[in-house]
Amino acid sequence: MTPARWERLTADDVRVRPGRGSRPRTKTRPSHADAVPARVIAVDRGRYLTRLEGRQVEAIKAKELGHQSVVVGDLAYLVGDVSGAKDTLARVVRIEPRRTVLRRATDEGRGRERVIVANAERLVVVTALASPPPRPRMIDRCLVAAYDGGLDAVICLTKADLGSDAELRALYEPLGIQVVATGLPDDSGAVPTAPEPGDIGQLEGLEQVRELLAGRVSVLVGHSGVGKSTLVNALVPGAGRATGAVNDVTGRGRHTSSSAVAMELPGGGWVIDTPGVRSFGLDHVEPQHVLAAFPDLAQVAQADCPRGCPHSPGALDCALEQWAAGDSARQARVESFQRLLASRDGQG
Repeated sequence: MTPARWERLTADDVRVRPGRGSRPRTKTRPSHADAVPARVIAVDRGRYLTRLEGRQVEAIKAKELGHQSVVVGDLAYLVGDVSGAKDTLARVVRIEPRRTVLRRATDEGRGRERVIVANAERLVVVTALASPPPRPRMIDRCLVAAYDGGLDAVICLTKADLGSDAELRALYEPLGIQVVATGLPDDSGAVPTAPEPGDIGQLEGLEQVRELLAGRVSVLVGHSGVGKSTLVNALVPGAGRATGAVNDVTGRGRHTSSSAVAMELPGGGWVIDTPGVRSFGLDHVEPQHVLAAFPDLAQVAQADCPRGCPHSPGALDCALEQWAAGDSARQARVESFQRLLASRDGQG
């Protein structure tokens, strides 16, 4: 009986095709030494518009980044086609560590937060003095987010021709926060609506705002209808940010900005316009981060407050109230600080 053919096969006759998983993986990743830095100026559905040496380059995330977020203000490193030519895409291979972050709690809460803007130096809280009326609680929460993220803050009051700024200045100047106001000239004869594009350069107080923003990366935050886009159009000629009217009954305006956009200022620096917000969650913020923004109060608290002191009004053995007793300026500062802490907890 003739042996079956398979019985006559040797090892040399057998060929085994290697499987996909048979090749050992390496942890070595490309170094991308040729990657070039660019500033992220807009984000839209997984596409990132960046500014590189005077030109705009569109990019997508490389696999190396995984789930790492990329936001406006990030310093991104790009490889691939960085010409900026039509229908070309570069790849974002890494993000420079962020110096500052402006973030707010997500709708899910439980300490989860979303980064809105990275690497800004100054937060400009924009609020109208009328139409819609100011919301001090919103201002407080924005200030807390700024201090938590490492930004300094100023308050810009718009539509000063329609209301007085005295009350808001009394609330925030004791904290050492600079307050500026813009509005139409008294003799403009304008109705209380957003100025037309040809008139925005005539806003009173605009030069003071320009001085505050010059040479810095600043982010503008405020609820809908307060005039952020009008302010940006005045600061950046040709910005073309849409403006919208406000409902006199509800005080709400339509969202004229749908995403954050960074624009270069003519005199140097950058301004980032953000979508109008109706709330600013602070579940992620630690009280000590807020206290650190006030060196004089932090020094007193560190030296004399008991461990775990909440620094709230009437707190047992809180050194801040003892330090402020009998001094109206100190009392105003401590009360303002306590109000900010209360806004973090959704109070006040």
